[in-house]
Amino acid sequence: MMKNLPAPINSPGFGPGIYIGVMSGTSLDAVDVVAVSFEPQLQLHAHASYVLPAEIKTQILTLCSSGEDEIEKLGHLDISLGKLFADCCLKLIQQHELHLRSDTIAAIGLHGQTIRHRPANAPKHNFSLQIGDANTVAEDSGILTVADFRRRDIAAGGQGAPLVPAFHSNIFHSNSCNRAILNIGGMANITLLSEDSQQPLLGFDTGPGNVLMDAWVQQHKGLAYDANGDWAKEGKVQPALLQKLLELPFFSQPIPKSTGREQFNLTWIQQALQSISGRICPEDVQRTLLELSAVTICNEIKKQHFASAELYVCGGGAHNQLLMARLEQLLPEGKSVASTAALDLDPDWVEATAFAWLARQTLLGLCSNCATVTGARGGRILGAIFQA
Repeated sequence: MMKNLPAPINSPGFGPGIYIGVMSGTSLDAVDVVAVSFEPQLQLHAHASYVLPAEIKTQILTLCSSGEDEIEKLGHLDISLGKLFADCCLKLIQQHELHLRSDTIAAIGLHGQTIRHRPANAPKHNFSLQIGDANTVAEDSGILTVADFRRRDIAAGGQGAPLVPAFHSNIFHSNSCNRAILNIGGMANITLLSEDSQQPLLGFDTGPGNVLMDAWVQQHKGLAYDANGDWAKEGKVQPALLQKLLELPFFSQPIPKSTGREQFNLTWIQQALQSISGRICPEDVQRTLLELSAVTICNEIKKQHFASAELYVCGGGAHNQLLMARLEQLLPEGKSVASTAALDLDPDWVEATAFAWLARQTLLGLCSNCATVTGARGGRILGAIFQA
């Protein structure tokens, strides 16, 4: 067991040291864990991706939609995920011998697994629920844990997401050019960084990233994802289906906005297909779903007048060659699309690093939401602290 003696909030003792960031996103493919430090500059010490056990993935998907005995299922899964997250952190520490370093492991920054996200227009109260018990993570790892980042922003009138734009601004901002940082996970979210530091920071969900393509290829091919967009390459875009999908009000909704599996799922695809005359072969649906992600991302970039900005992509979608090609084709001619590796941070580790940074902000007593992104009434210190 690794026990840290935590310093008081706002103590200079917080800040230096190694932070562990843990991220399991909408795609449900893995638990990503990084060990990073931020003093004097960002340094990635170790990283690993641990496969999400099939049984836990099934349990998460079951809870993502309404069903029987939900509270009982949630309670058990909450603890199971907490133990899994703690185990992944300890594996990373041991595999890279981080416990032998003189650097203190300051904290774990835990995103948790989202099972419901109702950021706007909920019947009564807006809410967002992430599970993976942080008490269990702190107890089993012996490391102070910071978690539950979204709900304070929602309490302040925000959407609770996306939270990564403040981190993107901190490490990717340029004073000489506009940049757009695009995260393509299950959902796609974008951060717009103006070279003019007087301009407000903007960031929001554009809609589906990989979630629909992953669900469709899983149903029809038994694969977790469509590697490189290879199956989509066998199909053709179906204009009638694409148009039907684009009619969803979310796509024309003004910012701030965020979304999740509640909206983008297999049921929604099937409903759209039932409204289209004639049968569409599965590979054509896959190609159309990829086009939907590309088109909605680029439409939002253009709408915010950032089409000429440098575009850097992170998340699993950065590895989908067809999707990356379509982004480049849909943006102004000559505008290249690169991954965040070009900015010295591998696209696979940006999200987990962001939650390590968010944990550090919490321990330093610093705000980490952005009101122009989430719609909150102002900046707030996010996250709850769970002592080791």
